[in-house]
Amino acid sequence: MSIKHISVVIMAKNAEETIAQSLDSLNDFNEVILYLNNSTDNTQKIAQSYPNVKIVHGEFRGFGNTKNDAGEHSKYRWILSMDSDEILNQKLIKEIKSQDFSNIKNIFKLKRDNFFLGHKTQSADHIDRIYNREYTRFNDNRVHEKIIVPSDATVITLKNSFIHLNITNINQTLTKIIHYTDLGAENKKTCLFLTVIFKSIFAFFKTYILQGNIIRGWVGFALAVNSANKRYYKYIKQFINCQEAKKG
Repeated sequence: MSIKHISVVIMAKNAEETIAQSLDSLNDFNEVILYLNNSTDNTQKIAQSYPNVKIVHGEFRGFGNTKNDAGEHSKYRWILSMDSDEILNQKLIKEIKSQDFSNIKNIFKLKRDNFFLGHKTQSADHIDRIYNREYTRFNDNRVHEKIIVPSDATVITLKNSFIHLNITNINQTLTKIIHYTDLGAENKKTCLFLTVIFKSIFAFFKTYILQGNIIRGWVGFALAVNSANKRYYKYIKQFINCQEAKKG
């Protein structure tokens, strides 16, 4: 049975490595909005072969605002927000079909299983992903965007999880670090260099020890180094912003 009351909305740029797997998992949905931001690879060509996919082109205005822009193109008021490297399974889709969508104040939280270079990590998380756009939207954060949860909302956590192919090749760690740390440092300052050191060391410790990735061998170590690098470059960029402001 086709899901005719929920639009899946995906924001993507140069996602040819994962977009087919993501779209393959969404055949049960009547409408999938693929919002492309200056994509230059084969993402659009791949997506054109899916009859339930509507391709829209738009500018990137930060993750929060751009996801709201993408949602405006949906036919339905209920939105399932996904990334181009995320894959649903039939158990989760069946669970979604069984939910009550009569109350627009319901927000549905989904469990995400993260994968790094093909290996499942210890850092699964729960994220609000299904909402009614007449009731709420994403906040305006340029990075680490979230669905706004009003005080009268009912948040329902679903049991089944979906797959997040976070990193599929090691070069992605470099390109993602550049993109996300640029956004995370924009118009922000960190003036104490010890903050740069502490944030980097704690990110490694949290990922490797607290999240249990130490048991995953080289994959766990690589994941922890990647986490430390993300924090290091975010805060060193903020530190440089502070130094430049002092010169000005």
